[in-house]
Amino acid sequence: MADLFSASRAANVARAAPLAARMRPRRLADYVGQEHLVGPGRLLRRLIESDRLGSVILHGPPGTGKTTLAEIIARETRRRFVELSATAAGVKEVREVLDAARRRLEDDGQHTCLFVDEIHRFNKAQQDVLLPDVEQGTVALVGATTQNPSFALTTALVSRSRLFALEPLTAAQVATILERAVADREQGLGGAEVTIAADALAFLAESADGDARQALGALEVAVLSESRRPLHVELALARESVQRKAVAYDSGDTHYDCASALIKSIRGSDADAGLYWLARMLEGGEEPRFLARRLVILASEDIGNADPRALVVAVAAMQATEFVGLPECQLTLAQAVTYLALAPKSNACTTAIAAARRDVRERGVIPVPRHLRDRHSASSRAFGRGAGYRYAHDHPDAIVAQDHLGVEKCYYEPTDRGEERELAVRLAEIRRRLSGGNADADPAGDGEEPSL
Repeated sequence: MADLFSASRAANVARAAPLAARMRPRRLADYVGQEHLVGPGRLLRRLIESDRLGSVILHGPPGTGKTTLAEIIARETRRRFVELSATAAGVKEVREVLDAARRRLEDDGQHTCLFVDEIHRFNKAQQDVLLPDVEQGTVALVGATTQNPSFALTTALVSRSRLFALEPLTAAQVATILERAVADREQGLGGAEVTIAADALAFLAESADGDARQALGALEVAVLSESRRPLHVELALARESVQRKAVAYDSGDTHYDCASALIKSIRGSDADAGLYWLARMLEGGEEPRFLARRLVILASEDIGNADPRALVVAVAAMQATEFVGLPECQLTLAQAVTYLALAPKSNACTTAIAAARRDVRERGVIPVPRHLRDRHSASSRAFGRGAGYRYAHDHPDAIVAQDHLGVEKCYYEPTDRGEERELAVRLAEIRRRLSGGNADADPAGDGEEPSL
C-alpha cells in the first residue's frame, strides 16, 4: 500500500511539472538537436554508447537541452543521477554528495553521474572540492553553464573535463518539439484535445530564438489560458501568449559577440547590419554608454582622416547619449551607426600609431635632436639646447627643411579613400620639402618659437 501511495504521489508531482519538464526525452534516440554532438558517429554519442564519457561541461544558451542531455547520459550509461544546483549548494552539500557517491561505488559498484546546473556559479573553493573525485572517476561530472567555461570555470576543472558547446535549436527543431508536445497524450497536451495552426506553430518556433523551454512555456500558457475544449491554437492566441519577446542577451559571450558583430558590420560599411546589432544590444539591455564608447573608438580606428567628421559625429553621439539617455538616445546612436557605416574607411592612423609604438618598445629609444630640445631656461641655452632650431612660421607654408626625429621614418601612409586622398598628396609634398627638396633659405639659421 505504501508503495502504491508513493507511486501515486510521484505521478501527481510529474503531472504538475511544467510542460517543458514533462516533455524531456528519456532516450538519446528521441533527443532533438545538437546533431554535431550526438548525431550518428559523433564524438559525444560514441562516448555515451561506449560508456567512456568521463566528466564533461555542456555550455550553451538556455533551452538547448543541457539538463535533458545530462539525464540521458546517466540513463544510457546506467549511472545513478544526482543533481545539484550551483545557486543553492555549498561546499558542505557538495562534500556530502561526493561521500555518498564514493560509498555507493565501494558498496554496490554503482557509478554516479553528478549533474551540476549553473556550474559557473560555483566559486573556486566549491570547484576545487570536485577535483579529486572527478580525477579519480568517483563521479562522472556533467556541468551545465550558459557561460564560456574557459572564463567562468577554473583551469584545473576545465583541464579535467571535456567541453561540448550546444548551439541554439533551429526553428524547425523547436517546431518538432512543439508538435510532439501537442500530440503526446501521456506527458504532453494530447489528452486535452489540443491542436495548433501551422502559422501559430511557426510563430512560436521562430520567436523562441532556439530556446525550446521558452517555446513550450508559451504553448502551455496558450492552452491553460483557454478553458474550451477542443482547443485549436490560432496565431492570435500564440502571439498573446508570448507577449513581449525576450531577447537572449548576457554579459558574457553574447555581449562580446554582438559588440564584435556591430563593429565589424560598420567597418564593412553595412549600415543595415549595424542597425540590427545596435537594436539587438539595446533590446537586450546593453548599457548605451558602452555602445557610444565603441563608436568613438571606431571613428578613429576604422575611418580616421578619410572622414575627420566621423569622430565629431561619434563624440557628439556619446555626449548626447549621456545627456538624454534611453529611450531617446537610440535615435542618436542609430544616426552615428549609419554615418560611420557609410563613411569612407581608413585604418592608416591605427597602423601608424601601432608601428610607432612597436619601434619605441622594440628598438633603441631615439634621443631628442639637440635643435628640438627646450631652451627656455638660461642653463638650457648655455648648454646649446635648441641651437639651430628653425621656426616653421618664418617660412613659406610654415614648412622648413628640418629633421624632427633624427632617423628616416614613414609611419603614416594615407589611403586613396575619402579626404585622405588629398592628404596623401599634401603629405608627399611635405615630406619632400622636409627632407631638403626645394629648401628655402634661413638667414638667421637659429629661429626661435615665440614665448608663451
